[in-house]
Amino acid sequence: MPRKVKAGKTKLKTHKASAKRFRLTGSGKLLRTKGGKSHLRRRTPRRTKALFAEMVVVKGKRTTKRVKSLAPYMSKYKANPPR
Repeated sequence: MPRKVKAGKTKLKTHKASAKRFRLTGSGKLLRTKGGKSHLRRRTPRRTKALFAEMVVVKGKRTTKRVKSLAPYMSKYKANPPR
């Protein structure tokens, strides 16, 4: 017996790494986390470590377009909540 064919578009898979690293604001701006937060921070000043917690707006339009295509359902994710 042949399978039923569903009408409409197929679901898009989310690129999980980009969904975890980026976040969308309410106005649609794309935010990114800063790198260098994981290890080798023993000699880093406390003030510099505090600056790592901030998220930065992504400036490149091409990058923004790429991330939005990788994670099409970005608004649903609550990764990297603001502190």
